[in-house]
Amino acid sequence: MDPHEAPTISPEVLARRFDLLAADATEYALFLTDPSGRVTCWNLGAERLFGYRTAEVVGQHFSRFFSREDHISGQPEHEIEAALTAGRWDGVRWQVRKDGSRFWCKATLTALYDEAKQVHGFARVMHDLTDGQEREAETRRADDLAEANRAKEEFMALLSHELRNPLSPILNALGILRQMRTDDPVIQQAGGIIERQVRQMVRLVDDLLDISRITKGKLRLTKERVELRAAMNRAADSARPLIEARRHEFSLLLSTEPLWVEGDAGRLEQVAVNLLNNAAKYTDAGGLIRMTVAREGDDAVVRVLDNGVGIPPEMLPRIFDLFTQVDGSLSRSHGGLGIGLALVRTLVEMHGGRVTATSGGLGKGSEFAIKLPVLAGGAGHELTTTLEPGERVGQALRVLVVEDNVDAGDSLSMLLRLYGHDVLVARTGPTALEVAAAFHPSLVLLDIGLPGMDGYEVARRLRANPGLTGMTLCALTGYTPSEADQLRPQQSGFDYHFVKPVGLDTLLGLLKGLG
Repeated sequence: MDPHEAPTISPEVLARRFDLLAADATEYALFLTDPSGRVTCWNLGAERLFGYRTAEVVGQHFSRFFSREDHISGQPEHEIEAALTAGRWDGVRWQVRKDGSRFWCKATLTALYDEAKQVHGFARVMHDLTDGQEREAETRRADDLAEANRAKEEFMALLSHELRNPLSPILNALGILRQMRTDDPVIQQAGGIIERQVRQMVRLVDDLLDISRITKGKLRLTKERVELRAAMNRAADSARPLIEARRHEFSLLLSTEPLWVEGDAGRLEQVAVNLLNNAAKYTDAGGLIRMTVAREGDDAVVRVLDNGVGIPPEMLPRIFDLFTQVDGSLSRSHGGLGIGLALVRTLVEMHGGRVTATSGGLGKGSEFAIKLPVLAGGAGHELTTTLEPGERVGQALRVLVVEDNVDAGDSLSMLLRLYGHDVLVARTGPTALEVAAAFHPSLVLLDIGLPGMDGYEVARRLRANPGLTGMTLCALTGYTPSEADQLRPQQSGFDYHFVKPVGLDTLLGLLKGLG
């Protein structure tokens, strides 16, 4: 059809005629779009067939009704191009309802022209053909897919079990070699390579077995009351070797209040380890990874953030699907089978929670958030710790401890919490700057000998932040300072300088004075 022979009508008149036609055409889905393909009018037949109300689709692009396969092949764009070229497009397609189900339909897309012969939109008419032979064909297709899926699951289960057989003797033999003392660096290096790669194989096999159990409905959780902070701390310890091997800067921020949830502690740790390992693998060496555990309303929320490769916007809706990978090319360097995130989502949902992924796009890092319902009334039988009678806690302060030694930082934070203070711990300089900007501490206990950015540089940057006025900075060092060194903390903006270990009386005196 010549486009110039197509009917011409103003948009206002067309809208009025559409309303009159749409009132009776309930057996056909009929809608209008603007020139870009965004829905402007929607009839009752379309509402009945697709399940969307008018308010839900007006302004949305009509491509949302197409299957994933049609999106990949560019079918919506093809229809518009054909209608612009020939005046209309006719064909039969699978279309997708609001609930995700599909129907087989005959569709016509017609270009609409105004008096100036300019396209001002399109009209699309659809008729459901999903009955008779078409319905039988769809049923057969569904049966075939179900059978193929069952065969795949059986193969995965068989493969997982068979792979375990050779892995066990390899690990046993490696244990024997470890007991044979040698100073040969080549043998030591080779042993380390074997151990790391075999343990990676074990993790992959475990994931395959878990996916197989889930698809067969055989995975069971042993639920109990779990203190989430402790479980996430153990998960961080498990993931730390990979994080450190890739020289990432890692920080773990835990809520100061207990977070009790109902769940399987081992499975919750597995979820967190999977997310941390993913962050380590998909972040270039020397990157930043942060894990936070906090309460948000009625949920306990675990967030894993990184500044790694990121996720393209089109991949976000499918990132938790089985066998989905951001980089599916043969040249990809990160490895994996694309089952880790699918396992994460399933395990989180089995705990009554939900998991989400956000990213600014490729090269802009990503954030995964796990939300689990907090148990009402805590753990029922919580252990409590109180100060000895006669001790005076004084005014509670917000304290930031910056210490790369895990035991030193954690023990100091535990001591300060015992005396009623609100405490966060940072392991590195950049993390300390980020935490301080959000936490606004009254006191910062800052280790001088930090890796990378040392305590002096951290202090200078903290003092340069106009939002952190009134903060007390205390330098901690493991070295006995010379006279010149004693001047440097003052020049960097420190208020106090202490040599480790800091005596309890000294620390309490400082806190009492600030309070």
